[in-house]
Amino acid sequence: MDRVPALEEPLKKLLGGPTAKVMAEHLDLHTVGDLLHHYPRRYEERGQLTKLAELPLDEDVTVVAQVANARVHTFNGGRGQRLEITITDGSGRLQLVFFGRGIHKPHKELLPGSRAMFAGKVSMFNRRMQLAHPTYAKLGADAAEGEDTADIDSWAGALIPIYPACKGLESWKIAKAVDAVLPSAQEAVDPLPDSLREGRGFVPLPEALLKVHRPHTKADIEDARQRLKWDEAFVLQVALARRRHADGQLPAVARRPAPGGLLDAFDAKLPFTLTEGQEKVSEEIFDDLATEHPMHRLLQGEVGSGKTMVALRAMLAVVDSGGQAAMLAPTEVLAQQHHRSITEMMGELAEGGLLGGSEQGTKVVLLTGSMGMPARRQALLDLVTGEAGLVIGTHALIEDKVQFHDLGLVVVDEQHRFGVEQRDALRGKGKQPPHLLVMTATPIPRTVAMTVFGDLETSVLDQLPAGRSPIASHVVPAQDKPHFLARAWERVREEVDKGHQAYVVCPRIGDDEEEAKTAKGKKKAEEAETADKRPPLAVIETAGQLAKGPLQGLRVEILHGRMQPDDKDAVMRRFGAGEVDVLVATTVIEVGVNVPNATAMVIMDADRFGVSQLHQLRGRVGRGSAPGLCLLVTDMPEASPARARLNAVAGTLDGFELSRIDLEQRREGDVLGQAQSGVRSSLRMLTVIDDEEVIAAAREEAVTVVAADPDLERLPGLRTALDALLDKDREQYLDKG
Repeated sequence: MDRVPALEEPLKKLLGGPTAKVMAEHLDLHTVGDLLHHYPRRYEERGQLTKLAELPLDEDVTVVAQVANARVHTFNGGRGQRLEITITDGSGRLQLVFFGRGIHKPHKELLPGSRAMFAGKVSMFNRRMQLAHPTYAKLGADAAEGEDTADIDSWAGALIPIYPACKGLESWKIAKAVDAVLPSAQEAVDPLPDSLREGRGFVPLPEALLKVHRPHTKADIEDARQRLKWDEAFVLQVALARRRHADGQLPAVARRPAPGGLLDAFDAKLPFTLTEGQEKVSEEIFDDLATEHPMHRLLQGEVGSGKTMVALRAMLAVVDSGGQAAMLAPTEVLAQQHHRSITEMMGELAEGGLLGGSEQGTKVVLLTGSMGMPARRQALLDLVTGEAGLVIGTHALIEDKVQFHDLGLVVVDEQHRFGVEQRDALRGKGKQPPHLLVMTATPIPRTVAMTVFGDLETSVLDQLPAGRSPIASHVVPAQDKPHFLARAWERVREEVDKGHQAYVVCPRIGDDEEEAKTAKGKKKAEEAETADKRPPLAVIETAGQLAKGPLQGLRVEILHGRMQPDDKDAVMRRFGAGEVDVLVATTVIEVGVNVPNATAMVIMDADRFGVSQLHQLRGRVGRGSAPGLCLLVTDMPEASPARARLNAVAGTLDGFELSRIDLEQRREGDVLGQAQSGVRSSLRMLTVIDDEEVIAAAREEAVTVVAADPDLERLPGLRTALDALLDKDREQYLDKG
């Protein structure tokens, strides 16, 4: 039988069943290799005390500190006992509490002056932070024989690695497990080509693993981190470079606009001139469309920067060349909105073959899941015969029944809303792979784009078209200053008095079905004594309260995702026509909705939305010539992280700046797109915001390596690392992209 490579050895063989089970279930560590790549989060120096002053609430922590004092209190008339121990680290003090029979062992072992590592979840009691029943391990000379010790003297040097831990498996237990598997690090296969490793002066991989887990000096840690960050960046960039290379080998039909055709006719009737940015990005797209392998381009731009116009011109160029173009939108509201705005922009050019239509024109059809049968049948017929050059739809476009005459271009709007399989299915409907344009209105910092969309060429629209107005944003602290909220509703009335319209956005729909679910969860919430004393505000209740209260006399209507598609469309039409003063909605209005006369937006419970989402929502106002106003209403206290987030949104209109802030707060999840399915992040050491230079350099090296050896035949170590990174799911994710 073949011997299992050392790094693929299951952990239960070396560590025993119970430990391996906890590692698998809570830390997603299954093999020796997984554990070797479970790096310390930070390092404690013996004699240097951790900062107790900076402990995060509700998180599992490991601290190194000294016992200052210990006292036993009795309660219940002497029947109950509680041990309170105060530990200190020079920066602050922290209380440890033990109850009942659990007090005897720590009372005997944790004497004033002794030092130990403590692990537990930080909670708050009587306005003081505490660890209840923490596990602990005495350190070095303070540890008596046979105690549960974290014997730092036996660890290399004076640096104690602190590992990301979980309940039932403290940092020092993980450290002992690492000791058991560390000899296997010698067999780690190095993914970097020798020339690259030597050229950049990196230590070999086995040495890096040894140094990251058991450093003697801070220089050891630095050597290891530099090397391991590079591995992550390089292997990922090789995966993306190989995909770009493979796409470049695929055949596609070159699509060039015909002189005097549909595109020229459309441009001639535009009532405005394109911005410099739109011209430049359009040129990049037209150059790509003219090549005989599929375009893969990401078009990102600020809310309202005119991405739809750029995409439409690309679609018209493809129709000019005899092909068809499909735009895939994530929601029916957005698909209908795109269909309406595109047919309006095109005028008689959207009525090809119809009476009064232009002879250069083409048919523009809408295809969504809720359409009636006759309209659906006609749309499908127009697509298969080629009568319709443009189709706008939701995922209904992907169904088996949908066939195209000659699909030349797929435009995916709001890429992050679509599963990979959905995009892949639509791309599979062309006789040859169609060109692909991915649009996103959530601006992505350059490094994230390089890491997440590294297989796509990127175009950025960062200019707003002429006629877009500035948006003023303010935080409204409803709890601290109720009169600010009253003033917010006055501002809405003032905008309506000027002939404008407003949105009010709530996080929840709020109906019987939801209330039942909420009631179910309420008991749990009460038990957990959460900070949220009430459920998030809901559209249905809020609209009723506003219509009877501060917005009485105004025409208030609601819009949410559970309404019938025809009703949604009717509300949006009335709002667009100015027949509704205030639209109370969920985030269904987040993308693509374009009503230039809407100038004010009040976002209720704004702290419940992410930074990018708030920026998206805000982009619905200020779309005309009048300035926009966005009010972020929150009950959160001034010092909370949620308020800091809202202040950041109110402080800048730069989406790229906000996306950096968002990413720094949330971390990047899994750049291979697996965050949604709960798979552990492939990035352990690399952070895409901080390691910009590493990612850029790794990308250059990867392109060179793949150009010289696309199948990596001469680099078996790199192939092995790729296989480990791209398990089956991820391989498919990258293949379909």
